Amino acid sequence: MHSSRNSFIQGLCLALCTFALSACSHNPNKAEKIDTKIEKSDKVSGDTAIGVKDGNMIVQKKVRMNEELRSLQNDVYELEDHVYGNRKYGSLGLYGVLKDCRTQIADKENGGDGHLMWTEPIDRVTDKEDDFKVGLDEKDKLVGVSEEMLQDRIARFRNYKNVLQKRQDEYDEKVSICKTELKSRRSDKSAQK
Repeated sequence: MHSSRNSFIQGLCLALCTFALSACSHNPNKAEKIDTKIEKSDKVSGDTAIGVKDGNMIVQKKVRMNEELRSLQNDVYELEDHVYGNRKYGSLGLYGVLKDCRTQIADKENGGDGHLMWTEPIDRVTDKEDDFKVGLDEKDKLVGVSEEMLQDRIARFRNYKNVLQKRQDEYDEKVSICKTELKSRRSDKSAQK
C-alpha cells in the first residue's frame, strides 16, 4: 500500500512538473530581451549593419517595430486601394478600370450586345475600422481602445499583402485582356467603315 501511495505521489509530481515546464514554454507575444550588440560593426544602410557576433560574421537588420508595422499597414492599404480603388479620392483601382472596360465592350458601338459583362464583386481584405472598446481611461477621459497582439497583427497584415499582390496580378491580367479585346473590336469596326 505504501508503494502504491508513493507511485501516486511520484506520478502527481511528474504531472505537476510537466505542467509547470509547459506553462513556462515560449510565448511569442511576451517581450523578451534580444542581444543586438555586434562587434566591428559597419553600417550598410539605415537599419542594416554588418559585424561579428559570437565569432560569426553577420548582417543585422534592426528595426523599430512601430515603424515596421506602420510601413506594412501603409503598404497593404495602398495596395488595396490600387486594386479596388478609393471612393474618398475618386480612384477606380484596377477593379474599376476592368469594370469600365467591360462596360465599353458591352456597348453596341463597340460590337457588344448592350448587356454588361459580369464582374466579380469587390472583396476587400482589410477592415479599416477597428472595433473599439469604449470607456474611461486612467485619467477619466472617454476613450476607445482596441488591442491586438503585435505578432498576430504583423502576421495578419503580411497575409493581406500576399492576397492583395495575387489579386493585383490577376486584375492586371484581366484588364490587359479586356483592353486588347476592346482595341480589337474598335479596329474591326473602323475597318468595316
